[in-house]
Amino acid sequence: PLYSFIKRLFDIVVSFLGLVVLLVPMLIISLIIVIDSPGSAPFFVQKRVGKNGREFNFYKFRSMVPNADKLLETLLDQNEMEGPGFKMKDDPRITKIGKFIRKTSIDELPQFFNVLKGDMSLVGPRPLLPSELTGNYTPEERQMLMSVAPGLTGYWQAVARNESSYATGERQKQ
Repeated sequence: PLYSFIKRLFDIVVSFLGLVVLLVPMLIISLIIVIDSPGSAPFFVQKRVGKNGREFNFYKFRSMVPNADKLLETLLDQNEMEGPGFKMKDDPRITKIGKFIRKTSIDELPQFFNVLKGDMSLVGPRPLLPSELTGNYTPEERQMLMSVAPGLTGYWQAVARNESSYATGERQKQ
């Protein structure tokens, strides 16, 4: 209980300070996204699964065209990633500013709101889409993933950065 309290307190303090420091840059990024992709919202909101299987709204800066989900169906045969995720070099759904904010991880900054709300923690496994949770994991893996709050950063972002195997976490040879 003490560890959980300290971790949550740390998450609140750091995410609050992060949002205060990054407020003006985030407003500027929002404006650039709206200019780059007129008529679309600067934020992308998606349902994700958190601790104990609870669904929450996951926030990111929009880096793709608004109808990216519909376009995905036409690109599935070009998937370059093992496992349930989809990755494609030169994905045509990514906007001009989207390429930059993804490469620099700026698209992840709105997740400080998720951390402040308690949906996520600063460090933990990536929050999964509800569709990723069914069929892709053993019952033991699902239990492990659902026992902790998902994180803004973790092994995948810090070390692997999409260069590791989805199943094993081992780096793939380039």
